[in-house]
Amino acid sequence: MQTQLSPEYQNSRDGRAAEAILRKCVHCGFCTATCPSYQILGDELDSPRGRIYLLKQVLEGVEPTRKTQLHLDRCLTCRNCETTCPSGVDYGHLIDIGRKLVDAKVPRPAGESAMRWALKEGIPSPLFGPAMKVGQLVRPLLPVGLKAKVPAPQDAGQWPTRTHARKVLLLVGCVQPSMAPNINSSTARVLDAAGIQCLIAPKAGCCGAVKFHLNDQEGGLAQMRANIDAWLPLVESGQVDAIVMNASGCGVTVREYGHMLQDDSVYADKARRISELTRDLSELLPTIADGLLATYPGLQAKLKANAPTLAFHPPCSLQHGQKLKGGVEQHLGALGFSIRTATNESHLCCGSAGTYSVLQPEVAYQLRDRKLGHLAEIQADVIVSANIGCITHLQSGTSTPVQHWVEVLDRALR
Repeated sequence: MQTQLSPEYQNSRDGRAAEAILRKCVHCGFCTATCPSYQILGDELDSPRGRIYLLKQVLEGVEPTRKTQLHLDRCLTCRNCETTCPSGVDYGHLIDIGRKLVDAKVPRPAGESAMRWALKEGIPSPLFGPAMKVGQLVRPLLPVGLKAKVPAPQDAGQWPTRTHARKVLLLVGCVQPSMAPNINSSTARVLDAAGIQCLIAPKAGCCGAVKFHLNDQEGGLAQMRANIDAWLPLVESGQVDAIVMNASGCGVTVREYGHMLQDDSVYADKARRISELTRDLSELLPTIADGLLATYPGLQAKLKANAPTLAFHPPCSLQHGQKLKGGVEQHLGALGFSIRTATNESHLCCGSAGTYSVLQPEVAYQLRDRKLGHLAEIQADVIVSANIGCITHLQSGTSTPVQHWVEVLDRALR
């Protein structure tokens, strides 16, 4: 697609980057078949193709409006369209650029701005944990909508104390320790059982995705630099083999540190190195399985006889953002679990998408219910996923337990 940049953007880094991405676009429309917001809303401008058209207009000098902003806001950034696109269009980075350019020109209403500010400042804040504890104390009294965002208190169990020659860094995340602390401790216990030790860098925090995708891109980049500074001494000392993510949303962001900081003369090389070392927890499953089967000789027979039936929802950040498909089902199945994905629309987003379920609840809850309908056909004992946002969002619409797959594996080892 040819784009004639307006003078305003001809010497702009964002303008040139967007133009380079747009050159790959052929407007074939394959993406509309797999775009969640288009499936729900049926508006061409709420599809990747339509949003690309809007962004092309902005880059060519057409003034954006609130309507332009709304269509960009309705994108879940699930990146399903990237998996579908035959031309390899880097839509995720394009939508980030587009939102930045449009928000610079289109003021938001005061209430909307306040909500977005509260999310980007509150979620990564040290005050999030205490606030979540208060919410959990009064959870029975909360309105239904707010109650769905506050999971019941969870016992995280014991963190393993053994040391191992093989070590990995684990990002504990900004909301996961407060909302579902058992995910991190389960990860540490499972890796410990497989002969791998989890290390935590105390000064590492939010991956930067919350602020970055709410268009505080400088704030998000600052968090990325802080994480790099926290991790790099352990990486350079040779103490760790990998940086492990058990929240796939964080994983897709950290794997893109190298891209996001490529123009930073101080951090470009450091960021690229961190991205190269980052692994989703599911990528360690072959090693985990080998270690567990060596330590627990009767594990497969035990799981085949007693393990719950699992329905797996692969998060968009795992299958589309990181392009990792099939590993969880394959390796948990090899261990003895009965695990299946939905036969219909397993590629489709559940509607969580970071802060999307708060900012666009109408679309988010339709997608949640659509996803749960497909998963219900499996008649599983437990729904498992790989991202805290998906887990919380899905749990708000079903009585079937929704957990991280590592929690189920951890419980099976006891």
